[in-house]
Amino acid sequence: MIKIGVTGIAGRMGSFIGLLVAEAEGLELTGGLEAPGHKSIGADAGLLIGAGSLGVKVSDDIDKAFRDAQVIIDFSHPEVSLKIAKFAADEDKALVIGTTGISGEQTEQLRVYAKKIPMVVSPNMSIGVNVMFKVVAALAEMLGDAYDVEIVETHHRLKKDAPSGTALGLARSIAEAKGVALDDHACYERHGIIGRRPDGQIGIQSLRAGDIIGDHTVLFAGNSERIEVTHQAHTRQNFAGGAVRAARWIHDKTPGMYSMADVLGL
Repeated sequence: MIKIGVTGIAGRMGSFIGLLVAEAEGLELTGGLEAPGHKSIGADAGLLIGAGSLGVKVSDDIDKAFRDAQVIIDFSHPEVSLKIAKFAADEDKALVIGTTGISGEQTEQLRVYAKKIPMVVSPNMSIGVNVMFKVVAALAEMLGDAYDVEIVETHHRLKKDAPSGTALGLARSIAEAKGVALDDHACYERHGIIGRRPDGQIGIQSLRAGDIIGDHTVLFAGNSERIEVTHQAHTRQNFAGGAVRAARWIHDKTPGMYSMADVLGL
């Protein structure tokens, strides 16, 4: 039985993940973390997520919440994820991070912690999106600079970071396939008299509206044709399912930073 702890257990993603863990064969939900002052502190996590009473109390203390966990699943905020990662490294617990908006500097700190514990870090746990990373990289390599590349991502109005971690992941996959540095070719905004589009530019545009869970389109446009690759998330359950799959996979791995491509064998 793999013992799992979940951050943000009362939130949109955390509750989905917690329920999948509670219902999965071979997994046990042993802890749930929430922010200090949250109304769910002290509540039965099982009742909170709709799994029935589990005798697991929601806590605002990392040590109390995850003392019994073998794997921690974290979908939170970059600063919180770093705290969770430090705790996991100190306490020898495997970690799955699906938090978006993590900076390059924060990623390097996670790599330090990953020298002590195994962790999966991915901006998107969806199987379809991770296949998309591979597909757009292959297209970028085959089409070259004769085709302009634009990435458009759309999310709900409450999302705090932009571009999405998935959009940045797609852009990095394309830049790596082209053999260029993303920072030298990315364009995140256009306004006013901008002049001719530079060759090799990778456009990344963000839309925020309503309750859209997450749409991503990569456009490759040539002079007389275009190719569009689109992924649309219908529910958050696909992200939750991927996170649980990653937790099951990572629990007995050697220390290191892994991706969903590793989990899926891509």
